[in-house]
Amino acid sequence: MLNNIIKDKTIEWLQSDDCSVKYLVKYIHKKGELRDTQIQAIEAYLFLKIKGENKPLWQLFAEGFFTNGTDLSKLNINQNTREFLAKNKFALALFDFARQKNGKTTLLPELEKLIIEQPENIKYEDIIKTIFYNVNYADYLMSLPMGAGKTFLMASMIYLDLYFADNEPDNKNFAHNFLVLIPSGLKSSIVPSLKTIEKFDPSWVLPEPSASKIKQLLKFEILDQAKTASKSNKAENPNAQKVNHCLPNPFGQVFVVNAEKVILNRIYLDAQQELFEKSEDEKDKYANELRNLIGKIPNLSILIDEVHHATDGDIKLRQVVNKWQETGNITTVLGFSGTPYLSKADKINVTETAFFKFSQITNTVYYYPLVTAINYFLKTPKVKIAQNLNRFQVIEKGITDFNEHYENKIYENGNIAKIAIYCSNIESLEEEIYPYLTGTLKINPDEILRYHKGNKKYKLPIENELLFNSLDVPKTIAATKKRYILLVQIGKEGWDSPSLTGIILSQKGDSPKNMVLQTSCRCLRQVDKGKHETARIWLNEYNAKVLNEQLKKEQQTSIEELNKLDRKTEPEQIERFSRIEHLLLPKVEFYQLKITYNSIDEEEKPNTKNKLEALLNQINFYVLLF
Repeated sequence: MLNNIIKDKTIEWLQSDDCSVKYLVKYIHKKGELRDTQIQAIEAYLFLKIKGENKPLWQLFAEGFFTNGTDLSKLNINQNTREFLAKNKFALALFDFARQKNGKTTLLPELEKLIIEQPENIKYEDIIKTIFYNVNYADYLMSLPMGAGKTFLMASMIYLDLYFADNEPDNKNFAHNFLVLIPSGLKSSIVPSLKTIEKFDPSWVLPEPSASKIKQLLKFEILDQAKTASKSNKAENPNAQKVNHCLPNPFGQVFVVNAEKVILNRIYLDAQQELFEKSEDEKDKYANELRNLIGKIPNLSILIDEVHHATDGDIKLRQVVNKWQETGNITTVLGFSGTPYLSKADKINVTETAFFKFSQITNTVYYYPLVTAINYFLKTPKVKIAQNLNRFQVIEKGITDFNEHYENKIYENGNIAKIAIYCSNIESLEEEIYPYLTGTLKINPDEILRYHKGNKKYKLPIENELLFNSLDVPKTIAATKKRYILLVQIGKEGWDSPSLTGIILSQKGDSPKNMVLQTSCRCLRQVDKGKHETARIWLNEYNAKVLNEQLKKEQQTSIEELNKLDRKTEPEQIERFSRIEHLLLPKVEFYQLKITYNSIDEEEKPNTKNKLEALLNQINFYVLLF
């Protein structure tokens, strides 16, 4: 889709004379704190923000911003079509896009043929808007795999936007405030990682003193208070109060919000898929109040983490953002995901009988594949498939294999390598897996950490949550002792634990089917920068099949290809040798000449007397000095 076109045009823009941020980008490269993929995403973002003037993608597309300058005079098309395309910029943009190279063929050959044959029968503007979800604001998706540093990328974009907004406060292309939306199911694991935005060092992307100045402007609020602080006043909404307190003209405000529970809950769609709100009870008023106040925040950029989880509420979310946009306050919507592919391809109707489909999310403006990340910085995995084994045998095999390779592994920060064993439910963890580890496998209980939310039958000590959140904090008990992590509905996504080096999914249900890829890749995060690290993933047959399907669909790769990856830390040395004898080349005779020149300087007017007098004066001057 567009991401490849944008990549090429970004490079071209950065090398041009009209690139106003050339030196800023050079600074970020020279600073060397961000990964190449993060910098590339920033470059694409700045390209769309500055060169693209933060326009909606459909508008840029329609204006020919992404075209390759198709020369209609050189195409083998009829004169009627040629004249039509020359006069209709929307038609030319769609035609040029359909003709983009895609391997040995073009991107949309059937659409290309249809435009040539029936140019007048196509509603080009409607189709272009439909491709980009009919939104009238800048809506971009940044796709980076797990462990590539999406949180730092979000922080970088917040700081860059605020930097430009501070310099040009009247420029509507740059945000003054930010709303970070997270899926409710991932709240426990993602909110802590989002808090790292507060700790982000802005000098990675901005030179001083600008970096420190912008950091002082940022103010963070997490809107996670579900109930009123006072039971006697049910209408009081503490989250709404936080937003209302900063109005009408906040600058540098960053709100972190639970997307479903706070934004999407208590709203409904009618038969026409249009949004309407109820106000029948206190809960409706509570939800609507916050939503309405957020819509009043000026110059607001919305950042949606793990955007693919908004699928069920995607229409609702778009409708909410569209309603906010009616006030003119939305600057940009940024989505972040490791999987830019749809579970079901979108169908775009061209005529009553013709259509085409997109499997990739069409507003993907940057995409960095998982395989590339493994080749450059993630751990290199070995995926093991346990066939015809029960869950206990899978766990035993996985732990034995893990200990053979990582039992004595200690990373540079002092953390030991860890393995996570996911369980389908709390009873299974407490009554089967944990006793099996401590009993049959004779594992020291002090090396095991159990973590789940508990139920009526099983409660965990409150310190287990602290231990879970401290697994990668050097010199803590969790970092130095806890090696085997037993989890239920925790840590499938958004869990930032670089020392996690192994994963076991031993039966169906250990992970939701649509999250097997994300769960399996939890152990691939890099620990020691620049070092070649490895990991182990053990799956039963069911989870292996699901993983393979998701790899093929979402990353265009497979388990087999992952197992073949072997990153080389040193460049390959290729010996140089002469091919004269092999090619039977004749000897070349040559002569070496040595030329010497004798030069004589002659003066037409010697002025010998004057030169001698000047020399004498210089001698007398030095005599006086010394």
